[in-house]
Amino acid sequence: MTGSERRQQLLNVARALFAEKGFEGTSVEEIAHRANVSKPVVYEHFGGKEGIYAVVVDRETQLLLDRMVSTLHGGHPRVMLEQAAIALLSYVEDSHDGFRILVRDSPVASSTGTFSTVLNDIASQVEHILAQQFAARSYDEKLAALYAQALVGMVALTGQWWLDARKPKRDEVAAHLVNLAWNGLSNLEHKPKLRLY
Repeated sequence: MTGSERRQQLLNVARALFAEKGFEGTSVEEIAHRANVSKPVVYEHFGGKEGIYAVVVDRETQLLLDRMVSTLHGGHPRVMLEQAAIALLSYVEDSHDGFRILVRDSPVASSTGTFSTVLNDIASQVEHILAQQFAARSYDEKLAALYAQALVGMVALTGQWWLDARKPKRDEVAAHLVNLAWNGLSNLEHKPKLRLY
């Protein structure tokens, strides 16, 4: 194998192990054993478990972020919401190992980016879109950040649940998410108040 082929093989093996066992449950020895190489080969390419984990997380973070952000341009806001829900659920479906890694906490994640960092990046993009929509409808634009966090969080947490449930099918889950978000958003009160008091 060439150096780049070996590196990719180690990343693939490590990605599967981190998804299966988490950061703490995975060892350099196991990565090397599954890749049929010696431990020094892993150290040579990545400097250790933290290094290979950081690369895996960075790649998954970028993949998810690219998918989500690419859906947030142009079109009717409901269509963008539908596309974003499908993009996240498609990532869960196509890259379930990567999604498992992103949603787990580890000591390394704080320096390499975590799922919450990805969600904040996505929410920032959504915030700009919502601010424009709020302005067009005479809502307080300062609240766009709150609503962006709520929308992104709703879709992300549903994705975590769906990762294991896998029922109903992806498009049906997306349709229900959009139904809740859109029908709730389409009837926003200008100054909502709790009715419990």
